[in-house]
Amino acid sequence: MNSLIDNIKAIQVESPVDKIIDQLKQLILSGQLKPGDRLPSERALSERFGVGRSYIREAILKLEFYGLLRTNPQSGTYVAGLSINVIENIISDIIKFNKDSFNSLVEARCHLEFTIIKLAAERRSEQDIEEIRAAMEEYEQKISSGAPSAVEEDMIFHIKIAKAAKSSVLESMILFIIPDLIKSIVENNVCGKNRVHRSIPEHREIYEAIVSQDVDRAERAMIAHLDEIWSISKAGLEKARLEGASLAG
Repeated sequence: MNSLIDNIKAIQVESPVDKIIDQLKQLILSGQLKPGDRLPSERALSERFGVGRSYIREAILKLEFYGLLRTNPQSGTYVAGLSINVIENIISDIIKFNKDSFNSLVEARCHLEFTIIKLAAERRSEQDIEEIRAAMEEYEQKISSGAPSAVEEDMIFHIKIAKAAKSSVLESMILFIIPDLIKSIVENNVCGKNRVHRSIPEHREIYEAIVSQDVDRAERAMIAHLDEIWSISKAGLEKARLEGASLAG
């Protein structure tokens, strides 16, 4: 009986974003959407798919990240000129990546942010400082209002830092993984109930280090901010490695 239970796999529930990506894939593969074709507006897609525009935006962002779509701010979003075989394989990888292990996503996020924070401290403009400060204060106001979490505000704070790094590739990468990751952290209460309050002084320290353009201080502040989730991730990855080694043996 135990061996039977062990062989039963959990049902994988597709997210709205996965379903949007998969439907767009089918439209491309069937030839209904061809390279160079313009997609309908976010509003039209939202109404047609029956989901919020945030899901449409996230799906488009992920497809852009992989080079399957390209967006012109003046004229809209277009299908890139890739072969059908390449498109089919890349889209399969996107959906698979969305279901990657939580620990691996945390590891990727930490390595990205440890690099981004140093560049942000070095390259930030006065406009960047204002945007980071505004995002930080919005997070604090949300928590002060008694809200149990401030997922979107936290996400925006980190995205503004990525923007300040002046690296479009790094910014795209952090935009790609942070939304799902922060959502998972909150939904599973990975860091405990008081985490939102502990983040306030940590955000302040990161912000002040960026303002003063102190690269070393900024890096230390980000490492301290992510230390708890980083430790949880490393423990999970080590456990998986040991279990894999045990099965192989």
